[in-house]
Amino acid sequence: MTKKKRVEEVIRLLAEAYPDVACTLDYDDAWKLLVSVRLAAQCTDARVNEIVPKLYDRYPTIAALAEAPVEEIEKIVRPCGLGKSKARDIKACMTVLHETYHDRVPEDFDALLALPGVGRKSANLIVGDVFGKPAIVTDTHCIRLSARIGLTDGEKDPYKVEKALRAIVPPEEGNDLCHRFVEHGRAVCTARTKPHCDACILADVCKRNGV
Repeated sequence: MTKKKRVEEVIRLLAEAYPDVACTLDYDDAWKLLVSVRLAAQCTDARVNEIVPKLYDRYPTIAALAEAPVEEIEKIVRPCGLGKSKARDIKACMTVLHETYHDRVPEDFDALLALPGVGRKSANLIVGDVFGKPAIVTDTHCIRLSARIGLTDGEKDPYKVEKALRAIVPPEEGNDLCHRFVEHGRAVCTARTKPHCDACILADVCKRNGV
């Protein structure tokens, strides 16, 4: 089975298993997703969702966060880990949005990538979830499942995985596929325990690399 044929089956099967998918970070504005995805580095989405309401109660706008003392931001976001660097990046990012983009989040991928604290994964998430453009979000679930299933050749570098998936995944399917990888990676194709291959809907198409 070619990788293109395999990914077609993976897309179909995961869509049946997880028909309604969305980002597991809570947000109601693009800038809030930027904040949350920065906080989510080495932290669970659930913990981030607990912390950000406290941050927005204190600093409810881009301008407010841009003007906030970085030490005060750090006090609030510290439970997410790496508080000092995350607070610094959040303040710097909001400052650029306020001063350069007039309190709006740019749609352009390269413009997003140039924001402080924003990498390719974050930029792809914003582009896909907020602006509805083709995106591949290479988080740990995406990287792990792509290699196990046989969609990639074991690459662990996020950019290499992104390039490999873009070559075989239809552009309109990429964003939802990555969200479904998250759901399937948490429930079935787990990282910290032995994956539940006996209960996996992908058993007939998965190469089970490294399993």
